[in-house]
Parts: sequence; C-alpha cells; structure tokens
Amino acid sequence: MKSLASLLLACLCWAGAPALADTPGQVAIGAPLRDVPLQGLLVPSRLLSEFRGKPLVINVWASWCGPCRAEMGSLERLNRRYGGKQFNVIGISTDDYADRAVLFVKLSGASFSNYIDSKLVLEHMLGAERLPLTLLVDANGRVLARYFGAHEWDSPEAVAIIGKAFRTRL
Repeated sequence: MKSLASLLLACLCWAGAPALADTPGQVAIGAPLRDVPLQGLLVPSRLLSEFRGKPLVINVWASWCGPCRAEMGSLERLNRRYGGKQFNVIGISTDDYADRAVLFVKLSGASFSNYIDSKLVLEHMLGAERLPLTLLVDANGRVLARYFGAHEWDSPEAVAIIGKAFRTRL
C-alpha cells in the first residue's frame, strides 16, 4: 500500500496542469516566451531567441537553494545524454551575486550553459515564484510545461515526459 501511495504522490508531483499567471509578466502555458538578453555565467551572453529551432529545457535555480543543488546532477546527466541533439538545456540563476552563481556552476560541474537573471526579468516571465523551476519549451519558443521542485531529470519517467512534450523519441 505504501508503494501505491508513493506512486500516486509521484504522479501528482509530475502533473503539468496549465498554470495561470502567478508572477507579473509571466508567460502562460502555450504562449511564446518574449525575447530577452541572457547574461552569461562562464559562457557568452546571448538572446533567448537564439535557442529557437530546437526544444529547450530551462532550469531556474539559485546557489543557496538546497533542492536546486540536489537536482543539478540529474540535469547534467540529461544534458550529456541528449543536450544539443534532440533539445538544449540551459540554467538561469536568480542569485543576487554573480560570483556565487559562478562558483556554484563550477562546483557542480555543469557543462550546459548557465545565465544570471540579476534584473528579475526571466524570474517573472518564467513564473519562478518557487525554486527550482524547470520549463519545457518547444522549438518555436512556446512554453509547454512548468515543473516546480527538484526532480531526477534523467530518470526514465522524466525522460518519457520530456519526450512526450517534445514529441520525440528519447
């Protein structure tokens, strides 16, 4: 019975019901993300629109966030397995201080591109009222799903959810 309860809880946690706009300027599920500049951490700065043409996994995190630190390894494994091939993975730090975010990226060994949102533009647009937040975005820049909390992004269940959202076989 405990296994059934755990499975039910896991399914509820993964439910990607459409979210209403919870933060000022938040882009709703199904709507395209606005083009904004991304300030690079250990990578060159660029525009969000430069990621169009391929689906995108966006993870919003902070160096002080325990659940964010807990899931970073699974995002790295997901990126090493699929990143750049079927989709891209990027991280967005909400840290107030870039040096703390840079240190976290270095210590975590993340090879995917990470950016900092020092002006809270992305935090509001993506709906990051809680961290961590992961968004699945289609090749045209439309938000497909928004997931709060730490997840094992390289688990078979997560990979299946990503594949279904991106309509690709992973």
